[in-house]
Amino acid sequence: MEVVNQTGLRKDTSLLVITHLTQLLCYVIGFGGLIVPLIIWLTSKDKVEGMDEHGKAAVNLQLSLLLYVILSIPAILLLGLGILTLIGAAILGFILPIVNAVRASNGEEPTYFLTIPFIQ
Repeated sequence: MEVVNQTGLRKDTSLLVITHLTQLLCYVIGFGGLIVPLIIWLTSKDKVEGMDEHGKAAVNLQLSLLLYVILSIPAILLLGLGILTLIGAAILGFILPIVNAVRASNGEEPTYFLTIPFIQ
C-alpha cells in the first residue's frame, strides 16, 4: 500500500535546520541574519511541511532582536543598563537558533524565548 501525503507538501527537515542556522550569519559575516531566513521562508513556505511556522519563528526572532538592540542604545546613554540588554540580545541571538535547529531536526516545533510575534 502506498502512502500519499494529503497536504502536497514535502518533508525536508534539513531545510528547516538551515533556516534556523542562517540566522547566525550576523555573527559570521556581519549581515544576512534576517534577510536569508526571510528569503528561504518566503520561497518555500508553501512547499515544505513545517516551513511556515519555523520561518515565522526565525523572522520574528530577528525582528525582536533588532528592536531590542535599537531600544538599548538610548538606554546606554540614559542609564547604562542598555549594555546588559545588548549582551542579552547577543546571547539569545546565538543560542536560540542553535537550539531550534536541533528541535527542527527532531521534528519538533520551534520555541523562541522573549520573541515578539510580529508575523502571525
